Amino acid sequence: MSNKKKTTIKDIANVLNISPAAVSKALNDDSRISEKTKEAVKQIAKNLNYQPNLLASALRKGKSNLVGVIVPRTNSNFFSSVIQNIEEVLNKKGYNIIITQSNESYKKECSNIDALLFTQVDGIIASMANETINLQYYEKIKSKGIPLILFDRGENDLNVDYIGINDYDSSHLIIEHLIDQGCKRIAHIGGYRHTRIFNNRIKGYIDAVKKHHLPLENELLLESSLTIEDGREKMLQLLALENRPDAVYISADYAALGALQVLNENNIKVPEDIALVGFGNEPFTAMTTPSITSINQHSDNIGKQAALTFLERVKNPGIKQTLNKYILNAELIVRESSNRKPS
Repeated sequence: MSNKKKTTIKDIANVLNISPAAVSKALNDDSRISEKTKEAVKQIAKNLNYQPNLLASALRKGKSNLVGVIVPRTNSNFFSSVIQNIEEVLNKKGYNIIITQSNESYKKECSNIDALLFTQVDGIIASMANETINLQYYEKIKSKGIPLILFDRGENDLNVDYIGINDYDSSHLIIEHLIDQGCKRIAHIGGYRHTRIFNNRIKGYIDAVKKHHLPLENELLLESSLTIEDGREKMLQLLALENRPDAVYISADYAALGALQVLNENNIKVPEDIALVGFGNEPFTAMTTPSITSINQHSDNIGKQAALTFLERVKNPGIKQTLNKYILNAELIVRESSNRKPS
């Protein structure tokens, strides 16, 4: 196995018989170095396959032009779209992003934060893992004076910038749609209440059901990690009830997909017997049989606004700025799984 030594600034200096300091200045386009020397340095650097030490450069300059992005998972259209839009905005301003995923693990999330801080990122844009209750590591980011922007999942206790949709109103939108379709016994498979967005969706569900004088029973309100497997398990639990629901609102499309699989396997007509609504508007929701009604979370706008909020923070670092809280209105995309009254 080859243990080829990594090329350093000193190696380039030796070839050209100049000082390492002059090489460093040339690589950084210092005006005190002649254009002829700069061209020679860059050509030798290329010939020797020189790779700059970005971490060392960041330590010297106090700026890395790197932004860390933490997401629960990258295999979600919502999160991949947010990442794409963050990158698009930041690249235009000379920043690159480092993407990490927690896989919904608090331990992995803490490890990601440590790695990003070690890399000297200029800021962190994050959506929290399902397991995250202890905010110590996010407080660690704040204590270092690094801009922290949360999107989709974030806790108010941190007092940082936040971008997301109106989760409470989204639940009202869904319940009112299902009532309009003639549903009278609506169940909710939600995320865990300790996560702010899922707690708001549960509150919205409860208040909407009460508002319309529909049954509100513990057996109709279930919490889970909202995976496909959770959707299957919780739907089987609802089907086992003596008095089944005639509609189910699920806080994530992957769990809604699992629930739909169970309904199809048990020959239960959707939406005639049980109507179904998901959340997130994943691309597959338009391709299932029946297609799944879902909430559009405007991932493109969330990503762009998160990036713009970071840029606003670094523009005037010494000035205390008012926290930004951007709450977007959700949009219900009605499809076959809940549409009992097709036009």
